[in-house]
Amino acid sequence: MSTKRFTNLKGLARNIRDTLGTGDTLDTKNYFLLFAYNGTGKTRLSGEFKDLGKRKVRGSEERTRDTLYYNAFTEDLFTWNNDLEFDTDRYLRFNTSSRFFDGLRDLEMETRIREFLRVHADFDFTINYEEGYVSFSREIENRGRTETVAGIKISRGEENLFIWCFFLAIVQLVKLEALSYAWVKYIYIDDPVSSLDDNNVVAVACQLAGLLKDCRLKAVISTHHTLFFNVMYNELRRENTACRFLSFNKETGRYIVKNTGDTPFFHHIALLKELKRAADSGKIYTYHFNILRNILEKTAAFHGFDNFSACIKREEDDLDGVIYARMVNLLSHGNHSIFNPVEMVDDNKEIFKKILNGFMENYKFNNDLFSEE
Repeated sequence: MSTKRFTNLKGLARNIRDTLGTGDTLDTKNYFLLFAYNGTGKTRLSGEFKDLGKRKVRGSEERTRDTLYYNAFTEDLFTWNNDLEFDTDRYLRFNTSSRFFDGLRDLEMETRIREFLRVHADFDFTINYEEGYVSFSREIENRGRTETVAGIKISRGEENLFIWCFFLAIVQLVKLEALSYAWVKYIYIDDPVSSLDDNNVVAVACQLAGLLKDCRLKAVISTHHTLFFNVMYNELRRENTACRFLSFNKETGRYIVKNTGDTPFFHHIALLKELKRAADSGKIYTYHFNILRNILEKTAAFHGFDNFSACIKREEDDLDGVIYARMVNLLSHGNHSIFNPVEMVDDNKEIFKKILNGFMENYKFNNDLFSEE
């Protein structure tokens, strides 16, 4: 496929379903990555895709479904009760009539959500399954003692984080073939990083890709975020993935879908620009070593080396290249919080800058690509 044009989003949704298919034949894909700028119709497209999977149940008003989706409507399934009268009992309600919440009590949902949430946030939660709400608490230090404050109102960013982890826990259940989610054949994710800054996007993409791999389901991921799209492409490209660019021609009223090619948006350039921006600003965080190691490993593979250490420039104080390689190994591991990033200490910042600058000296890139507009 080079370029296709569609008169409406329903036609495009049908094409995506045809591309994914339902089996593992060679002419179908496991994943469909779609890049489009805001205002093109990504959220509406996810709705059209979902609606195509609905079928009437004979002799009933009910409809079957086949798509578990995450988009702006997913967040609308949750609403706050702020207890405006007494300002003490605040909780987050969820719409229990949605199949999104099927069988939660029997599936150890709280434990699963905590697995995703605990490395990103310092609050805890309890789900009331009977009445359909979530209450939050946080431990605080008060005069040398740890106290638990219940019924707290978490921030909007923390709320989005909780809902995202809620969704990931359900995807995990689908992957494990839980009976309550046996109806799911497709997963559709639209812009999960819309509220995150660029520094956190890479880790979110890697977390999502790791969960989707080796999954029996077909998945569609759409986004307007270039870096997120590139990382998802890099993580899933060996998993039989279709990568497309969506635009809308106002003059013809048609939606245009193009193949992004083998290296969409110069994935490696996007990552290097992010690292150089961090190095120049001095705002270097622990997870930047994860990104740096990722680039070193892929460069080593491209040039035929067995180990990423071969791509680290040798310094006079590290003739064997052992010291810096060990530092990259050490500092690129661990569950670094992506929503509460930790800034490196000054010594590690200097090591990071030396490795990055040495890499860019050894492997020349067009300097114009890294100039700020």
